[in-house]
Amino acid sequence: MVDVTPKDPTHRRAIARAKVFMSTDTASAVARGAIGKGDVLAVARVAGIQAAKRTPELIPLCHPLLVGAVLVNFRIEDTHIEIEAEVETVDRTGVEMEALTACSVAALTVYDMCKSKDKEMVIGEIALWEKTGGRSGSYRRLGDADTAYDD
Repeated sequence: MVDVTPKDPTHRRAIARAKVFMSTDTASAVARGAIGKGDVLAVARVAGIQAAKRTPELIPLCHPLLVGAVLVNFRIEDTHIEIEAEVETVDRTGVEMEALTACSVAALTVYDMCKSKDKEMVIGEIALWEKTGGRSGSYRRLGDADTAYDD
């Protein structure tokens, strides 16, 4: 592990996004609340929050952090569900891995909840979209090909 003890705690925030690609029938069923296992987005939200808090147990060299806030939101489109996770802390290291883990586990939960209806689903486009705080400064993804770094 990297030694972060000399660093001062600062406010840090990270946003990650992922997509679960699916048939239009499946996306429509999720939107209508018509998936047999229950409320897909509510369960996936809780799973993402839990995952963010347990990231150091899953990723071997991640530091345990006091996670101050986790938000997991969804946007249902015709052929996919977009997941966005935002994680904040005041600590000595960033929360990028917590945001990425929250997105990943929320996406896996959507898959699990919908797999009986749609075996062709694909999880993809998991990426860090923004981070603030820390020595490396701010980062914001602009789009598929462009990225921006702000110091």
